[in-house]
Amino acid sequence: MIGALKYFVTEAFLSLWRGRRSSFLSILTIAIALFMLGLFLLVSANLERTMQEWTRSAEFSVYLRDEATPDERAAIERALRAEPSVAGVDAVSKDDARARFRRDFPELAPATAGALDNPFPASFEARLGSSAVSPAALEKLASRLGVLPGVSDVRCDRRWLDRLASLGVIVRWAGLFLAATLVVAAGLTVTNVVRLALYARRDEVEIMELVGAPMSFIRGPFVCEGVIQGGLGAILALVLLRVVVDVATPRLATLAAGVFDVRTIEFLTGATMALVLGGGMLVGCLGGLAAARRLR
Repeated sequence: MIGALKYFVTEAFLSLWRGRRSSFLSILTIAIALFMLGLFLLVSANLERTMQEWTRSAEFSVYLRDEATPDERAAIERALRAEPSVAGVDAVSKDDARARFRRDFPELAPATAGALDNPFPASFEARLGSSAVSPAALEKLASRLGVLPGVSDVRCDRRWLDRLASLGVIVRWAGLFLAATLVVAAGLTVTNVVRLALYARRDEVEIMELVGAPMSFIRGPFVCEGVIQGGLGAILALVLLRVVVDVATPRLATLAAGVFDVRTIEFLTGATMALVLGGGMLVGCLGGLAAARRLR
């Protein structure tokens, strides 16, 4: 058994070297397909974790009119604290709001320096205690608070988080569909490359059939060739994905400043990388089997 496996691997590598141009194309196709799959897995995992963090820290903001009286402010705060879904309420003054804006968006801070009046409204920020609060309940709360005297506007983080989550689901399924299509294309490429190798060695195969070699022994090198192509393609995909993440993270830190901390981005877990590697080898194996089926 060990001797047969050694023979399969040796012949597979020799075949890959003889047809190195077509083999490289096959490996590259698998790498691109698995790179796309790994990219969407990476984005989905980090997006889901970020969404969970944002949901836990979701706030319900009630913006006040500049002319709101102290009694109106107190009534608004009491209304917020009376809600069971509200875990805490923080008062944010106009000066605090401007300081926060300058801290979170330093590139835009000079635009507020020349303003004679502070354009930022005071507000109450309510921390929502439960992520299970329904959107309908939040809409009712927003409508009820929006008509109180002294209220200028009501904003809820959970609203756009729900919309963003819905968009994330659509993007995730679209990405998986694209990756699956590319994986199928990669499998077909492996099949054609292995068939070329089979055609190049048709005389050797016929001789082995004449001397009574088992069909599994004849097919073994071609199936092994497909597995090796799939494994190399998966390794290349993971390396490319690591390089892309390392290169893109510093640029993303500038673009996403004030939105989320890119330092929280995590690469694929060991289990996921093993899944990608195993998937590549499986695609190659199926491609090799499909090509070797022509042997009778």
